[in-house]
Amino acid sequence: MENASDSTKGTLYGVGVGPGDPDLMTLKAVQVLERSAVWAVPVNNGGATTALDIAAERVDVSDKKVLKLKFVMTKDPDELERTHREAAATLAAELDAGHDVAMPNLGDVSIFSTFKYMMEILEKDGYDVQMIPGIPSFCAIAARLKTTLTPSMTSTFTVVPSGYGELGEALALPGTKVIMKAGKSLPRLREELREAGVYEKTSLVQDCGMPTEVVAVNLDDAPEQGGYFTTLVVRA
Repeated sequence: MENASDSTKGTLYGVGVGPGDPDLMTLKAVQVLERSAVWAVPVNNGGATTALDIAAERVDVSDKKVLKLKFVMTKDPDELERTHREAAATLAAELDAGHDVAMPNLGDVSIFSTFKYMMEILEKDGYDVQMIPGIPSFCAIAARLKTTLTPSMTSTFTVVPSGYGELGEALALPGTKVIMKAGKSLPRLREELREAGVYEKTSLVQDCGMPTEVVAVNLDDAPEQGGYFTTLVVRA
């Protein structure tokens, strides 16, 4: 696991650990986590380390150096830049010391992932960065609902965050729609789904694969508000 540009430096690995069920981690994810001496773990505003908790179910973390990286939830670009630079500097110090660093991320590292910011900064600074894909939450959710995201071989599906500006436009697109991070927006989303005429076609899964999992095939059976990891599936 050497850096192509400088063999004395470590490699940063973004590791997708899947949506919640530790058994959905890939063999490659487990292998990279086992080999990496340092783990860098995103911490949310409440102090939760969900990705670490999932990874630790399948990989012994007792001999790992665990760096907890705080990523603030803000729309202030200057504050975001500052905190991303601080986190990247912490990782760079370990990489400069020759340590490989694994950064577990929920789901897949290419989808709404905090790893993206570290990759952009550190690759630009000349470090070797690798992405280890994981099972995306919406694929696990479709399996949990026993539904398909693409009913035919010519079907399309669209993934949007709940804060998407013109949700009505997305709902009007053909095919299945997946609305992620929907928990706090559920009251508003319910109204928009009704207006679009797709309320009856919508299901909800919260915390897929976790002990706190909630599954509602019909939105009438769903909680009024959900947690951060709440996803809606609007069937075609």
